[in-house]
Amino acid sequence: MIRASLFSLLVGVVGAALLHVIIVLALPAFTGIDAYTKLTAYDADQRFVRFRAKPDAMGFSNGDPFLRVAACLVSVAQRPVRLTAPAGPVFWSFAVFDSDSNEIFSMNDRSQAGGGLDAIIGSPEQLARIRRDNPDAVADNVLIEMPRPEGYVVIRALVPTPSQEQAARDFLDGATCEGA
Repeated sequence: MIRASLFSLLVGVVGAALLHVIIVLALPAFTGIDAYTKLTAYDADQRFVRFRAKPDAMGFSNGDPFLRVAACLVSVAQRPVRLTAPAGPVFWSFAVFDSDSNEIFSMNDRSQAGGGLDAIIGSPEQLARIRRDNPDAVADNVLIEMPRPEGYVVIRALVPTPSQEQAARDFLDGATCEGA
């Protein structure tokens, strides 16, 4: 009798803990306050939107006084998306997220030959077609497989000193996020 009661209590506690974890993890999707949903409020389809030092109406900002940040919504439903940016700042990085804000891919300028950014985001089928039809694209671009059709890209440029501000601005202003 006591053993059955303890087992029931244990199952109840584990079940309640599991339910709470599920609710906490699912909350952003239900409330519409996840990053992807917030970014859809901008006119950011296939173009980078730069964030300022102070949070805007959606709560986005650079967040770090030494970083300049921009984001772009991407959709590979119809065709791949090509990301480009010139070489320039002391350090840059970018990350690709799906529509649930799960990080798919990230890299920085130390991983890219030539210092600039050149990447293609596509569905598995689109990237297979690119690899088959254009082998040079594989050598010249970073190919990023997107498991879901929608997502977003965040690009960051480091500004360690005020003299580097213009290089970071030029980098972000020169960044493109367009259909390939």
